[in-house]
Amino acid sequence: MSIRTPEELTQTLANDLSWRKKELSEIKSLIELKNVSSQRHNVFIRSGICILYAHWEGFVKLSANSYLEYVRTKKLRYRELSSNFLALAMKEKLKEAKETNKSSLYIPVCDFFLFQLDERCSLPKNPISTASNLSSEILKEITHTLGIDFSIYSTKSELIDQTLLKTRNEIAHGEYSLLIDREKYIELHTTVMDMLEIFRNQIENAAINENFMITK
Repeated sequence: MSIRTPEELTQTLANDLSWRKKELSEIKSLIELKNVSSQRHNVFIRSGICILYAHWEGFVKLSANSYLEYVRTKKLRYRELSSNFLALAMKEKLKEAKETNKSSLYIPVCDFFLFQLDERCSLPKNPISTASNLSSEILKEITHTLGIDFSIYSTKSELIDQTLLKTRNEIAHGEYSLLIDREKYIELHTTVMDMLEIFRNQIENAAINENFMITK
């Protein structure tokens, strides 16, 4: 889907986050029930952790790639791109040169920076991958690629890596992992919802402020 304006980007993110919030609200209401057996309650929590992680990863990936799609539609010249987007555009060329000892493969890279910066940029489609394991390190890489601030999440690295990702992986791999009770799940739910809103705001602000450009 082509996203050509900040308003279209905002609507795309709002629509995606809306259904995720509804689903997460439903599972949270089940976990908050008091008149259920402990076994059923544990099933709700284990299911909730997997769904909570799925929406965390899914929204970050969709938001990031939606923002990149918006930048693609601007059809900017290479020299107009901020350094993070120029690096993304050059990623394959640089990777090919790096993986060989042939000096000749660096010549096209040099030619690009000498003669081709005024050409229309070509950004890859859907380049952001979470590798199905959105750890704090992968999130940091994504924010650097997008040119947005990671420091907001730095204090939540342990929560992302241990409470959310590690527990989800153990459950998904068939292990009986249940270190989270009702209160801790609700706290985790609230924190993840806050991070989703923060990430959405960062993406929207980056688009509105044209942070993808080296000059305004």
